[in-house]
Amino acid sequence: MFEAIKSAWALFLGLAFIMLGNGLQGSLVAVRAQFEVFNTSTIGVVMAGYFVGFFLGSVLVPRLVARVGHVRVFGALASLASFGVLVYPIFVDPITWFLIRVLTGICYAGLYIICESWLNDRATNETRGQLLSIYMIISLLGMAGGQYLLNLYSPADFQLFTIVSVLISLSVVPVLVSAARVPEFEAPETMGPIRLYKASPLGVVSMMLVGMGAGVIMGMGPSYAYQQGLTVAEVSIFMSAIFIGGFLFTWPIGKLSDLMDRRTVIVITAGAAVAIGGVGATFGSENKVLVFIIVGITGGVTFPIYSLAIAHTNDFLSTKQMVAASSALVMTNGLGAMLGPNIGAGAMEAFGPEGFYIAIAGIHIAMAGFALWRMTRRSAPPTEEQSAFVAVPRTTPVAAAMSPEYEHPEDEMEPEDQDLEVSDDLPETHDETASAEDTKGHADGKP
Repeated sequence: MFEAIKSAWALFLGLAFIMLGNGLQGSLVAVRAQFEVFNTSTIGVVMAGYFVGFFLGSVLVPRLVARVGHVRVFGALASLASFGVLVYPIFVDPITWFLIRVLTGICYAGLYIICESWLNDRATNETRGQLLSIYMIISLLGMAGGQYLLNLYSPADFQLFTIVSVLISLSVVPVLVSAARVPEFEAPETMGPIRLYKASPLGVVSMMLVGMGAGVIMGMGPSYAYQQGLTVAEVSIFMSAIFIGGFLFTWPIGKLSDLMDRRTVIVITAGAAVAIGGVGATFGSENKVLVFIIVGITGGVTFPIYSLAIAHTNDFLSTKQMVAASSALVMTNGLGAMLGPNIGAGAMEAFGPEGFYIAIAGIHIAMAGFALWRMTRRSAPPTEEQSAFVAVPRTTPVAAAMSPEYEHPEDEMEPEDQDLEVSDDLPETHDETASAEDTKGHADGKP
């Protein structure tokens, strides 16, 4: 582990600055929007802008990096992101803020992609898993730590926006100084949505729904907390509890999923999200300690589903297909995240602040119901044949491609192994969506 950190400490330092800035900025914009008396629906649209931009950036930036190069694109995106955050206190207008959120999402997607590309280039088959775990820790704790910076100055003033700008600017220094060798870059392959759905319907649907849930939680969480009468300092604790809960719950839930049918674990975690959503909607404003506990558990049971959905999908794929499939899953998650803040805002308009938890519960009712239905359609692969659970940061397809479970260039794949077809080495299914190609390998009676 020490050698892995030593090989990429500067990249991790730059990523920590990026995560701190992103964590602070998300909550700051939402709280400042409350100060400016934007209505809840407007706040939902503004907060969704980041996820729109992030999705666009995940598609566009890899092509730009392939044409122009890592260093130039990283510098340009960092400058734009640093500039964009300074516009908020100057032009207090929902349309302007939405456009800046879109720009910010594009920039952050690009910054993550380039950092992850450099990190992946530093990794070997022996250190890749360690580097990914460290990155996961920095992602969650960096986002959590950024919430506490909200207490340095009043969100009604300009200073916090300047701090975000400074953090983004600081991230450039260690990243570019450490990037002595620029890696070759290829945009991650992706698998068509229909083919991916045929391979794992639950994986695709879960990723869409978990994206919606994350959009509700991260997009509307600060507004919910503010509307419940929490102070700015308490809003920072509220939001950090989400990421700390995700950090504490991800690995235990992941290890459980290695021991049993992952669909059962998805049902359990989604059911827990429904239950805690019901508690939050009913008792979430009774006392502040309870507010923090409820939202911490909410983050704890919802965040791991992202990695569970990827692991479940991988159970029905060969290793050579996993990078393409994970890229498609991350993009699916991004589509869901674009919808999440508006779903949360709509529920809060209809039911009051409690609509925040009602939206979370409703999304996970749909997830649990679909998972239970899928369990009636085909049998699960034996647990000993499941791929190992890997905690994956909720960033870009490049991070998903870092998983040590996947085949990488140093694995020396043969050219004939590069084709993408749904793996035959699966239990026979009884799914009406399975094509003839999906089941042609079962005629010899193999399980």
